Amino acid sequence: MDVQNDFCPGGALAVKNGDKVVPRLNKTIAAFAKLGLPIFFTRDWHPPNHISFRDQGGIWPPHCIQGTIGAGFHQNLAIPRGATIISKGDKPDTEAYSGFQGTDLESRLKKAGVKEIFLGGLATDYCVRESCLDALRAGFAVNVLRDCVKAVKVKPGDGAKALIQIRGAGAKLTTSQAAIKRLDRTRRQSHHSAR
Repeated sequence: MDVQNDFCPGGALAVKNGDKVVPRLNKTIAAFAKLGLPIFFTRDWHPPNHISFRDQGGIWPPHCIQGTIGAGFHQNLAIPRGATIISKGDKPDTEAYSGFQGTDLESRLKKAGVKEIFLGGLATDYCVRESCLDALRAGFAVNVLRDCVKAVKVKPGDGAKALIQIRGAGAKLTTSQAAIKRLDRTRRQSHHSAR
């Protein structure tokens, strides 16, 4: 989620080493795409006068403004054909860290028959955490790919605290490699049972 230029090195609200999640995310995305599983991308899509910006009394510098390069996904992020893109924070007066807040993500996931989510992206201590907590509240099983997330760390330790909170709420912490192995096992089992 939110693997956008403004959250990567050189961006307006850069997460240290934020771009390092891309290769592992790409491998995980490829594994899901190979099985024809639904893939969703979220993005901040802020108007220029968004409430979260300092000029409007918020805490952040202007970032991910609709239609700008900063709002674009990282150039190396693999977005498969047929993936769903969810825009959030697109109204001036509404903050939205979670991909579920003010969007139709929940209904789209349920319509696609999704019961379990594998989540990675930026940033651990804000959008990842809030999306994870909302997904749990909506009744989804949630797996956070801890090697595919990075924290912005407004305060030292914020990333670690977010992961503790996520796990305490009922999500599982796993890795991209473990998720891919699990998908591969599922694929082999379904292949055998289809014979």
